[in-house]
Amino acid sequence: MKFSEMTYRRPDLDALRAQCDSLRARIETAASAAEAEEAYRAFDRLSDEVGTQITLAYIRHTVDTRDEFYDRENDFADQALPAIQEMANGINRALLGSPFRPELEERLGKLLFTDLEISVRAFDPVNLPLMQEENQLQSAYQKLYASALVEWEGKSIPLPQLGPYKQSPDRAVRRRAFEAEGAWFDQHQEELDELYDKLVKNRTQQARNMGYENFLPLGYDRLGRNCYGPEEVAAFRAQIAGDLVPIVAGVKEAQRRRLGVEKLRYYDDLLLFPDGNADPQGTAEEILAAGRQMYQELSPETAEFSAALWDGELLDVLSKEGKAPGGYCTGLPSYQVPFIFSNFNGTSGDVDVLTHEAGHAFAFYRTMRQGYLSAQCNPTIEACEVHSMSMEFLTAPWHERFFGPLTRKYEVGHCEDALIFLPYGCMVDEFQHLMYQNPDLTPAGRHETWLALEKKYRPWIDFDRLPFYGRGAGWQRQTHIYLNPLYYIDYCMAQTVAFQFWTASRADRADAWRRYLGFVDAGGTKTFAQLVQDAGLRVPYEPGCIRSVGGAISRWLEENRLDEGSASQN
Repeated sequence: MKFSEMTYRRPDLDALRAQCDSLRARIETAASAAEAEEAYRAFDRLSDEVGTQITLAYIRHTVDTRDEFYDRENDFADQALPAIQEMANGINRALLGSPFRPELEERLGKLLFTDLEISVRAFDPVNLPLMQEENQLQSAYQKLYASALVEWEGKSIPLPQLGPYKQSPDRAVRRRAFEAEGAWFDQHQEELDELYDKLVKNRTQQARNMGYENFLPLGYDRLGRNCYGPEEVAAFRAQIAGDLVPIVAGVKEAQRRRLGVEKLRYYDDLLLFPDGNADPQGTAEEILAAGRQMYQELSPETAEFSAALWDGELLDVLSKEGKAPGGYCTGLPSYQVPFIFSNFNGTSGDVDVLTHEAGHAFAFYRTMRQGYLSAQCNPTIEACEVHSMSMEFLTAPWHERFFGPLTRKYEVGHCEDALIFLPYGCMVDEFQHLMYQNPDLTPAGRHETWLALEKKYRPWIDFDRLPFYGRGAGWQRQTHIYLNPLYYIDYCMAQTVAFQFWTASRADRADAWRRYLGFVDAGGTKTFAQLVQDAGLRVPYEPGCIRSVGGAISRWLEENRLDEGSASQN
């Protein structure tokens, strides 16, 4: 079925509550493990149906935030989701409390019960009004961001369309693009500050209602982290700051020499080569066609997947007015298909979408066909990001389809960009930890904290009096900080694993693909650490991992270093 043919029906909460009450009672009164399992599987199917409808509305809302019908349905979901979570929580508690739990753990897997315990721990009905308010605040931020238009060369354009100008070989154009972007954020400074302040205080109050000092333990539980905690994350960040920041500083110095500038400014950050970054060679339609062909050739598994994705109209990737910012992949479990959302802007990021988000989509497509319960289809988030970030590198033999003679430049730039990202991602994570440890910080205090972290993780940055960025507010364009608290270090851990898959693929492509496919197909039946170890790779927060991985990537960059050129910009 094509996406346009999928019918949306608002879930009937009263009917849903009655069904959940009945299924909970069946689990509680079951005479055997088989009966309890049958009732739980019925709930799983019901959950898929409801989740599919909520997701359909979300996709259509983000595709056009001006659509009044789906705007209302998104508002409905903001109000309904906490109540739906409460219903699911009752079912989960019943399964956890079943007298047949030992046998159920044998039948369904012990990790499922660990994950359900975390899910139950992360929810308290006393927080329902606060959870609804949190959803509304998140939607308000997303809608504000989606409304952003800037004046550029006599036209009003959405913020994502500034992307090519922020990477222009002309330094003056780059600065103007960053100034235009920053000016919009400065114009909405009060709204952005207020929204985040309300979100931090809301989440903090939810945590305190549950007996926590701050939001951090609740935030970790909401992300379902089942094999590590704040201590391991702090140790990982320390490795990045101590072992990788010096390596990245060397990469940025090589970039400065290539660009021929005396000092790197923030508006130089995205331009990796003096004659311009490697942009894809072709129209958006040609890029999409090349992407489909790539997956048809990569493996039998991806060939089947790509046919479902393209034939089902399961991609919406062109930037347009009213469309929400950013990109994502989500799933429609009733149809056993994924959906990819993005904003193409003519840069290499368009190709990255077809590898990164398609990595998520491929994993969803595969695990939905393994017969798992919904709770077992997806691992924790950092493992999901391994699916996507590894796909970016495992598709290397097809990069020439997109970049032609610029392929080597793209691959060097892509590798540098992935390496440079790691300190930034850790900066975002540490910032969020500090925000929730200090929920009463003023907006000025938050911006000062961000600037201090810039010096720790990106000491090469010079903002040169740019609006917005220069006052330490650049974090406000990072949607995850508002919408997905504490979900960013996951990218960093995943990138560390993806680098290892890439290294393995350069030694033996077939073996690396086999190990990657095993990682994907296991879904959420293993912890992140187990998945990584079973693939024969190192867990990111393991002592010495970053020094080893960073050294290997640094050597590859040195071996593939492009000529610095003689272009000079003052």
